[in-house]
Amino acid sequence: MDAFYASVELLRYPELSGLPVVIGGGRRHAPVLEEDPLTGEPRRVFARLGDYVGRGVITTATYPARDFGVRSGMGLMKAARLAPQAVLLPIDMDEYRRLSRLFKAAVRAIAPLVEDRGVDEIYIDLTDVVGDVDDPWWAVRDVARAIKAAVKNATGLTCSIGITSNKLLSKIASELDKPDGLTVLRPADVEQRIQPLPASRINGIGPKAYLKLQSFGIVTIADLAARDPAWLVAQFGRSYGAWLHAAAHGLDDRPVVTSSEPQSISRETTFERDLHAVRDRAELSALFTDLCEHLADDLARKRYLSRSIGIKLRFDDFRTVTRVVTLPQATGDAAAIRRAAGECLKRVDLARRIRLLGVRAEALVAEDRLEPDERLPQQAGASAGKAATRRVRPVRGGAPSGAAEPSPTDLLATTATLPLFEDLPVPAGPGPAGPEPVAPVPSARVPAARVPAGPAAKSPPPSDDR
Repeated sequence: MDAFYASVELLRYPELSGLPVVIGGGRRHAPVLEEDPLTGEPRRVFARLGDYVGRGVITTATYPARDFGVRSGMGLMKAARLAPQAVLLPIDMDEYRRLSRLFKAAVRAIAPLVEDRGVDEIYIDLTDVVGDVDDPWWAVRDVARAIKAAVKNATGLTCSIGITSNKLLSKIASELDKPDGLTVLRPADVEQRIQPLPASRINGIGPKAYLKLQSFGIVTIADLAARDPAWLVAQFGRSYGAWLHAAAHGLDDRPVVTSSEPQSISRETTFERDLHAVRDRAELSALFTDLCEHLADDLARKRYLSRSIGIKLRFDDFRTVTRVVTLPQATGDAAAIRRAAGECLKRVDLARRIRLLGVRAEALVAEDRLEPDERLPQQAGASAGKAATRRVRPVRGGAPSGAAEPSPTDLLATTATLPLFEDLPVPAGPGPAGPEPVAPVPSARVPAARVPAGPAAKSPPPSDDR
């Protein structure tokens, strides 16, 4: 989909069409209604990017905003210097998911073999749809046009489609003629249309790999294709070096995968200011509970239960710590998730202020594959629940736990024994602004799958950066 989140917002606020708009604000950036002093009619007043203060990042931006150098993943404060006049809107994931379901249903009605790659991106295997014809490349163009029309009718939004012989090329091709593009690339077109592009356009060559390639004088895909495979293996390792050579020549044998199991689901939030585990305990406690409840909602919506609950903390020095607890039975209950995440908190030194907090559900299992005795019972309160044997994951820069390993019986103790934020002592006075030794905290996110095809069609990436 084209600039998906921003395009959804333009459906809601058509008066913003053609203007620079950035998505990434919080609820306080929602437009408000006020009376127009000239006409007396109600009008919407939108937040401006130039007024933003905080540490949020851009989820996506309209194409007029991108003309100013604004892009997804950029800090909002940096973007405000580039496009202070841009409109800033909050993220509305419920609406994005609703339209995502509509667009995918419209595609599946025409081409059922679809690999879901995120809220705004899919791969489609069109082989059976086209059938046995003299020139499948012309026939597939007509199918793609039908898909674009169906998506527009179902959602009011445009999409861009790249049709090639595999997934790697389809991803690149879908971005060549955005927005509302339709690009058909035959194998003979790769040298002319693909190889002159920067090597970083290949999905799988990230910023660090591209910097290393540039240090060897490799800038374009053509430069990469010209290198000897043995040299690439020597510089980048056997697996990645061989993949680089194949990718530069447009080769990819991954199939379109129509179903896959997520490995984990998580929720996390980055604070606009660093929070102290004692002095900001009320705010942290509310955020902690909110993350656990949203994670439980995510599990319920996707019909999964979790056997392991983890937390993620990032401190003001950017050190990141993770902890995981394994449950005796699978759960999707918000109270049980909060209890287990609270157990993880015991094992983190909270001396420093906290920048990011997250909670994660791992070891997922589909609800319909479990017997009743394999599930934790639903809990009555938001801080109840049962956790069993604990395993601690190696942590990047984490402090040693120092806590004795509890028995399953100990873990059935009341919530009052857990180091949840609301259980931390209130400081006697204002005290120093610097870090204090205290107790620990948790975050959110979902993984994905992968695949090829022949001819394959693909719609924009999950990052919504298109």
